[in-house]
Amino acid sequence: MTAITPLEFIHKKGIFGDHQKKNESDLLRISEVKNSTIIQLVQHKTSKININDIKIEGLEISTKSSTVKSNKETRILWNAPRTWLIISNKENIIKIIEKNCKEIDFAITDISHSRAVIQIKGDQAREVLKKGSPINFNEFEVNKCVGTIFHGINLVIDLISDDPDTFNLLVLRSFGESFYHHITDAALEFGYVGV
Repeated sequence: MTAITPLEFIHKKGIFGDHQKKNESDLLRISEVKNSTIIQLVQHKTSKININDIKIEGLEISTKSSTVKSNKETRILWNAPRTWLIISNKENIIKIIEKNCKEIDFAITDISHSRAVIQIKGDQAREVLKKGSPINFNEFEVNKCVGTIFHGINLVIDLISDDPDTFNLLVLRSFGESFYHHITDAALEFGYVGV
């Protein structure tokens, strides 16, 4: 049995908004990120382990605010002091994390099914996000993340590429539908492809 994704019956495929006289390749692309595992890793206050001694998939766990460490399959987002989100396409990522992060030092929680992840890609992606979030996206760089709001909905924004701008947007599953409608509505002005 396969899980039903948060936007399974909401996300529409096709071309929408102001797309007349524009090449499809120039339009924004909005999609649901599926089949990723999202793990919340929290270091206990009583833990004596040095976080700099731990690596997951060869990636350091950053202690610097808003930093992302990544490779082809895994991204480690600094989420709060002693708290990280690990997003991976690797099937056995939770076993890898458990091997490197002992239960005595860390709380490891699979939150994959409690989040909706929307990807927005294209040259106007920053402009769409500016419509609902107070973040200064002009200074936002690749491998940076931030917890913020978009039209009153809490989310985590992760910039994964700037060629073209590609953002992964993580929201609670229960807000997935509302958030999706806010993002797609904000994108209509530029035209977008639902993929």
